[in-house]
Amino acid sequence: MKVAIVGASGAVGQEFLRVLEKRDFPISELLLFGSARSAGKSYTFRGKDYTVKELRHGDDFKGVQIAFTSAGASISKEFAEDITKFGAVMIDNSSAFRMESDIPLVVPEVNAADAKNRPRGIIANPNCTTIQMVVALKAIEGISHIKRVHVSTYQAASGAGAAAMDELATQYKQIIDGEEPTVSKFAYQLAYNLIPHIDVFTDNGYTKEEMKMYHETRKIMHSDIEVSAMCVRVPALRAHSESIWAETEKPVSVEEARAAFAKAKGIVLQDNPAEKVYPMPLFVAGKDPVYVGRIKKDISNPNGISFWCVGDQIKKGAALNAVQIAEYLIKEKDI
Repeated sequence: MKVAIVGASGAVGQEFLRVLEKRDFPISELLLFGSARSAGKSYTFRGKDYTVKELRHGDDFKGVQIAFTSAGASISKEFAEDITKFGAVMIDNSSAFRMESDIPLVVPEVNAADAKNRPRGIIANPNCTTIQMVVALKAIEGISHIKRVHVSTYQAASGAGAAAMDELATQYKQIIDGEEPTVSKFAYQLAYNLIPHIDVFTDNGYTKEEMKMYHETRKIMHSDIEVSAMCVRVPALRAHSESIWAETEKPVSVEEARAAFAKAKGIVLQDNPAEKVYPMPLFVAGKDPVYVGRIKKDISNPNGISFWCVGDQIKKGAALNAVQIAEYLIKEKDI
């Protein structure tokens, strides 16, 4: 396949290269695109060097079958027509198209078939926090319909990109050295701190990040599920964590939930509190699945079940999910 990556120099763009190579994705020709600042940079893929070309309007996507885009919503909107006009499937990692009614929003473990209905040639990759949550919720939904979810997220610096990860590491060093920490990627110093603020605030007091979890979950799961989120930035480098409380139509036991998670696609069960076995970002960073543990009944609600899940934001939360969508389309001979 002729494949293009837009935003090749960013954290997700680099992860695309690693994931495509690791999964032996069928590529006959690879094109890398980026900003004027990134143009000319060279990256190695399967032993061959590829140079980033500046993204411009024109016919550069002629013959491309799949384009993975991760360069921000404004770029995705501006170049969508250039990317898709010759028939390429654009799998977009930005927020540009997620809630468009004629663009599918896909997590393969949950709603893979939605990817087949793409009248504009675009498939949207959901927000990272939504992706790992719906993978986990799908397992519970199979036992009893989920009516309501409360979720608190603990989001690593990686969610704000490679520069944010560098800033966190720099802040720790600066503080240890007695220097004033550099603050530019976040509203406040992240090292030795938590920031209950991700994305901009909306009129209802929730941030856009929190509202994404509400709207995207309903679209992906084709459900009337109600979601209330509190999104927090934490000083972990990579991999997001979530505390999730789900209320179901009928009671779900811990044993039922554990069995459902154990057999679910894309999930690794790590749930043995007696032996201090539970998922943590320290060990999940760089891994493909969503990890689930700390499963317990909600003692405040007879129909409630609570659990903890951790997933790598750059992998399953971004690049891996997009590649899995493409793999599904190839398997279904729909590309």
